[in-house]
Amino acid sequence: MTQLELPVGTHVSERVRDLLARMTLEEKLAQIVGFWEKSEGEAVAPLQGEFEAPRGLDDSIQDGLGHLTRVYGTRPVDAAERAAWLWDKQRWFVNETRLGIPALVHEECLTGLSAWGAATFPTPLAWGASFDTDLVTRMGELIGESMRSLGIHQGLAPVLDVIRDPRWGRVDECISEDPYLVGTLGTSYVRGLQSTGVHATLKHFVGYSASQSGRNFGPVHIGRRELADVLLVPFEMGVLDGGVRSVMSAYNEIDGVPVAGNDEILTTLLRDRWGFDGTVVADYFGVAFLQLLHHTAADLGQAAGQALAAGVDIELPTGDAYLQPLAAAVRAGAVDEALVDRAVLRALAQKEDLGLLDATFEDEPPTEVDLDSPAHREVAALLAERSLVLLTNDGTLPLAPDARVAVIGPNADRAAALFGCYSFLNHVLAHHPDAAVGIETPTVLEALRREHSDGEITYTPGCAVDDDDRSGLDAAVAAASAADVAVLVVGDHAALFGRGTVGEGCDRDDLELPGVQRELVEAVLATGTPVVLVMLTGRPYAVDWALHRCAAAVQAFFPGEEGGNALAGVLTGRVNPSGRLPVSLPRSAGAQPYTYLHPALGGDGDVTNLSTVPTLPFGHGLSYTTFTRTDLRVAPGASTSGGLTVTVTVTNTGDRAGADVVQVYGKDVVASVTRPVAQLLGYHRVELEPGESVDVLLAVPAARLAFTDRSGRRVVEPGELELWVGSSCAQRDVEASVVLAGDVYPVTLDDPRWTGVTVL
Repeated sequence: MTQLELPVGTHVSERVRDLLARMTLEEKLAQIVGFWEKSEGEAVAPLQGEFEAPRGLDDSIQDGLGHLTRVYGTRPVDAAERAAWLWDKQRWFVNETRLGIPALVHEECLTGLSAWGAATFPTPLAWGASFDTDLVTRMGELIGESMRSLGIHQGLAPVLDVIRDPRWGRVDECISEDPYLVGTLGTSYVRGLQSTGVHATLKHFVGYSASQSGRNFGPVHIGRRELADVLLVPFEMGVLDGGVRSVMSAYNEIDGVPVAGNDEILTTLLRDRWGFDGTVVADYFGVAFLQLLHHTAADLGQAAGQALAAGVDIELPTGDAYLQPLAAAVRAGAVDEALVDRAVLRALAQKEDLGLLDATFEDEPPTEVDLDSPAHREVAALLAERSLVLLTNDGTLPLAPDARVAVIGPNADRAAALFGCYSFLNHVLAHHPDAAVGIETPTVLEALRREHSDGEITYTPGCAVDDDDRSGLDAAVAAASAADVAVLVVGDHAALFGRGTVGEGCDRDDLELPGVQRELVEAVLATGTPVVLVMLTGRPYAVDWALHRCAAAVQAFFPGEEGGNALAGVLTGRVNPSGRLPVSLPRSAGAQPYTYLHPALGGDGDVTNLSTVPTLPFGHGLSYTTFTRTDLRVAPGASTSGGLTVTVTVTNTGDRAGADVVQVYGKDVVASVTRPVAQLLGYHRVELEPGESVDVLLAVPAARLAFTDRSGRRVVEPGELELWVGSSCAQRDVEASVVLAGDVYPVTLDDPRWTGVTVL
């Protein structure tokens, strides 16, 4: 066979090479595909119904198998019973196939292991709101421990797409509009998951979130500078700092070239430049989409050849292109078998790394499985609490202990409102309406009834999330009129492919609250009763019309199984809110796409009559205590090659304990290309007792100050930087200016990418 050079640093053992040398073409192809045992009506992947159902599992694995797709996560199954089935099947691979290679098992795990009865954590947008890397790492560890105990080897998470347009349906799967926040939290998740021996998968590499008009699968029109300085930053961190073992190619095209067929991205950048030596897996059906949707391939065999040449090693969820069509193309001479060999070497090296080549599965599978233990619930509760953002408050919150409260709204007593699109409840159980939820999911109403036990609570939904039925508005008005405070819980329903208001394939062309929810809010506001607006959503909505009229407003980004308890805690005052907006609260759909990272002419000015200023800025969030940030000091010696070190004093000036998120921003005053008017350089969450004061030192490395210059190099240029610390990107509580000395400094991959933090 023809030999293909593998990237420098790739380690492939003699054992793996020997296995490859003994394989038939069919055995090779079997190792680079998955098998997904699906049932009719379970549409949980795009265009799933367009593909011919595969033969049964037993008829499809005589030559072995690369991946078993979503063994636990396709339908509600008892974990222990399914584990027994899996161990038995793996023994069959070991004992009955010619080469005895077990299958690698992968599952979705974006908000926890996507399986019946497994803990469901807050959605990634809530991770972003928490600004808490340590807690995200701990969550990743717990998810990985659950997966490993069930014989799962790879998780399809985290999503490192940087939010560019809130109209896009998959915003709830993303962490933030800031690439550094995405990169640090996403890498923290990778480190936690992989510490347990489970491989993480970065997705969707790359550009998926920058689609035209915020449409799923839409083409991406982006320059190389924005690609390098924004969209690639988190993936670079996940590979180089997180040591991630797998990457998923994205569905989209960039400037006319589908990513799944783009060797400049999947090989030249990812492998040759970054040194990645793991596996690249296709997003589900992504190889076939080269023919079916992108029309860059005439048939599935040609699609397979394009993907292999680009660097897609594994076709998921099934072998639509990499089995019979690819075999025929290889035998016809249309695809070089060396491309197949390269992918197989990587697939086998991953299995060797996971210990699968030595696994016998003679041990007994787990019989008592607790996928939602007290440890899971504790972390789910902490992350939910730390992610809730108090947007406004006139003093109505916390609620008075004896207040008469009217709880109103379609999301007040709906468990599904707590979960994102890729939660098991909304992703899978929606197709099994008779199945029990499998985990405890107290709603906002249920939790508030427990916590507000000294007051009176009434409830009416008012309307549904997304229809035009106004018949419940009168009851809502009556309930609000009879109460001291109305807690109005509105927002989204996460689902897939048009079945929800947010989620995969659930894009929007406006940013109004779905259905008649705005009419509900307007009707309740008209009663004159103070309104606490609680938004349970997967994207930020344009609600400027409501915020200045409500007594208080709380933003929750699908806070998970403990989200109802967390919200009740904030409303009653048990929890002091500390979340910060990880994405700007938009002014209107017409102002999109918008990012706080815009250059000067991307904001307001005298050259246009339309405003882009968001209703609330990135980083905003209130507390039940108050903080001051003072005495911003820049250490001597700031330079282009060494970066800079700043120290700020933070003081809790209120009467209760709370957490502040220290946010350091910078602005390059003059540069060779246009630069953002504000950029997050570093952050740190700090807990302070009343009256307590600390100094927070942030060491900002050169790479945090770098950008792509006109020649395509990432550099730091000498010159003046404006620095500030505030409660958001738009608030300058304390400012400083520094001049970076030195020559233009080309940043290398060896330069640190994380801002170091020390609390003094």
